[in-house]
This record gives sequence, C-alpha cells and structure tokens, in this order.
Amino acid sequence: MYSAEINYCNQFSHCLCGCLFLTGCVYVVFIFKVFGLGSVAQVVTGRGAFGEYLSVNVGFGLGVAMGVHIGGRVSGAHMNTAVSFSMCLFGRLGWRMLPVYILSQLIGSFLAAGTIYSLYYDAIYHYCGGNLTVSGPKATAGIFATYPAPYLSLHAGFLDQVIGTAMLLLCLMALSDQRNQPAPSGGEPIAVGLLVLLIGVSLGSNSGYAINPSRDLGPRIFTAIAGWGPEVFRAGNGWWWVPVLAPMVGGVTGASIYKVFVELHHPSPCEHRRELEDKAEEEDQLTVAYPSINRIMEP
Repeated sequence: MYSAEINYCNQFSHCLCGCLFLTGCVYVVFIFKVFGLGSVAQVVTGRGAFGEYLSVNVGFGLGVAMGVHIGGRVSGAHMNTAVSFSMCLFGRLGWRMLPVYILSQLIGSFLAAGTIYSLYYDAIYHYCGGNLTVSGPKATAGIFATYPAPYLSLHAGFLDQVIGTAMLLLCLMALSDQRNQPAPSGGEPIAVGLLVLLIGVSLGSNSGYAINPSRDLGPRIFTAIAGWGPEVFRAGNGWWWVPVLAPMVGGVTGASIYKVFVELHHPSPCEHRRELEDKAEEEDQLTVAYPSINRIMEP
C-alpha cells in the first residue's frame, strides 16, 4: 500500500514537471511571437506611420533575444522547429523531446497570433473596412503568416527558405561551438537576436523569411479559424507548405555544412590542450624576458 502511494506520487510529480516544462516552452515561443507579430501589425495597420520594414526585422530579432533570455537555461529556448529537428538529427537533442518542442511551438505561435488579433482587432477592421483578405491592397493575413511576393515562384520560394534557414543553422552552430569563437557567456540572446535581424534585412523581402515551420503554421491555422478562411492555404499557388517543409531541409543543410567544413576540422582535445599549454608557455617566456614591460603595464 505504502509503495503504491509512493509510485503514484512519483508519477504525479513527473507528470506535473512535464506539464510545467511544456508550459515554459509555450511561454517562450509566445513571448517571441507576440513581439514579432505585433511589430508587423503595427506597421500594416498604421500604414507606415508607426514603423516600416526595418521595424519588423527589429521586432522579430529582439523578440528572439527576449525568448532566449527567458528560456535559455530552462528549455534551451527552442522556438524553431527546424532548429529542434536539426539538433535531434545531429545528436544534440533527444528525439523524445522533439514532439514536446513541436507541440509547444505550435501552441505558443497560435496563442500569440490570437493575442495580437485581440490587441489589434479594432485597428485591423479599421484598416481593411471589415473585409479580411489574404491578398490585395488591404490584405491583413500577412500580419500573422508569410506569403510570397507576387513575382516569386514556388520553386524559387522553396530555395529562398532553404537558404535562409541554412544560414540560420550554420551561424547558430558557430555561435554555440565552444571550440571555435562562440558567443560570450551571457551574450547569447543578443547574438541570436542579431542573427535573426541580419537574415531579415538581407534575405527577407521575397517571402517574409519564415525560416521556422511553427512560426508560420500556427498563426496560419489561427487566421483560417478567425475569419480569413481556407484562402490562407490556397494563396500563392498553395504556398503554405513551403515555409513548413523548406526550413526543415535548410536547417539540416546549414548544420551539415558547418559540421563538414568547420567542426570536423577542429583539433582533437589533446591537440587543443597542447596548443593552450604552448601559448601559456610562450607568455611565461615573454614575462621572464621582458619584466620591465610587465611593470609598465601594471596599474
């Protein structure tokens, strides 16, 4: 009887911890998306009076930075399905965690879209006159999900998302590589946020640089429910699947490039330790050879 109660308490404790972890992951994505989608809503409904394209890039970049600040030490700040999948593929994250992260990312994105819709409800209806459209001069669906530019074909858009996400993963691998030149301790959120900003200002005009399946799919589902209808899946020649599939391909591509051309060429741990010892020995020799320089440099 006593052991059964202990087992029940342990199961309840594990279940509670799992729920809290999932909630934390959802919250991180929610924060990131609220800032990002909010910046788009402000620019669109304000007709450029409250920001421009750069404002959107800054909003998403700083939103990512805040998400990493909040969840970096708790959940790893997994806000991007393509990143989570790539980390699993390269053995940096357990596969059993992938469904948890994907679910939390979709829920967080969906809730963020609902929050921005509520906050900007009056502004959206004032802007479009109550006609919720996906395309056209008064289109508002692009506040929540990405859509291709009129000139962009599906295959070019697919390549656009592959390259954008590949650049994201390649740089993220470098920023976290302790045997290369990683971001300074505590500076990771700003570094990742600047990376997202950089991708936005350089690779974002074709299709809004989703580079994240959950960033696009969750809000797109919300708009389909909230009044824009099934057109959100038909627009752009059925564009919706491109920002879902292409970032997964791009993420693996970028991570593979870094692995093959950089990470595999790092010196072995023994060689790295030897290099550090040689460098320390050289510094000691300089100290002995030029003691006067050290006295001058002393405060």
